[in-house]
Amino acid sequence: MALDEDTYAELREIGARYPQARSGLLPMLHLVQSVEGKVTPEGIEACADVLGLSPAEVSGVATFYTMYKRRPVGDYLVGVCTNTLCAVMGGDAVFERLQQHLGVGNDETTEDGRITLEHIECNAACDYAPVMMVNWEFVDEVTPDSAVDLVEDLRQGAERTSTRGARLCTWRQAERVLAGFEDDRVDEGPSAGEASLAGLRLAQEHAWSAPGLQPPGADRAGRAELSGDGQAGSVRERGAEREGTPDDKHRAVREADTHRAESETVQEESDD
Repeated sequence: MALDEDTYAELREIGARYPQARSGLLPMLHLVQSVEGKVTPEGIEACADVLGLSPAEVSGVATFYTMYKRRPVGDYLVGVCTNTLCAVMGGDAVFERLQQHLGVGNDETTEDGRITLEHIECNAACDYAPVMMVNWEFVDEVTPDSAVDLVEDLRQGAERTSTRGARLCTWRQAERVLAGFEDDRVDEGPSAGEASLAGLRLAQEHAWSAPGLQPPGADRAGRAELSGDGQAGSVRERGAEREGTPDDKHRAVREADTHRAESETVQEESDD
């Protein structure tokens, strides 16, 4: 079916956000999905018309990224990570259990149209493995039983919340957010969990910081104190001597590399 004028107006609004309107194609495709439930030929034509592109150019983008769907998606897109760590921690078992329970395969939707199941690659949440996502929101440390409980709650219309995020909304609602139209969930839920914060707390306890961000000499002193080699004082002294501008440090590294290369050349010539 043809997109209505309100949708066309929002497509133009998205394009107007960018110095070059075609930069808005990705969120525009998400908007199409929020209305049509997938990327339709009509949606491709609409994006092409608004941006002055050919349908082939728009279709090339829509078929490149896995977040754009060419088949209807259920109310809840449930993606189970089956990459290495999640698989080892039970992700494969979770996916197999959901397949059996829902009676669907990968990238298939239940007959009631409520759940679309897919296996996905790494979600960059290995510290919470095994992980699955519901409409791009994290659900951490799942088990086969907890995954089944979750999808059944969603099918029954019960409200559930992401482990590190907001209340779970429908897929079309989530797609509208990805198109750049905010909902009321932006400040809901924590943005980080205990596993992610453990490293930060450890660094704070030991006054560790990233190279280039620490006070002069602090990283060298800290490393000496932690090494237990009894050389803390000398390292502090050497650190103070070596402190300088980034250019000074880079120059010293280059000089050391040059000296090492020259020494290796001399050694090779003497061996000959």
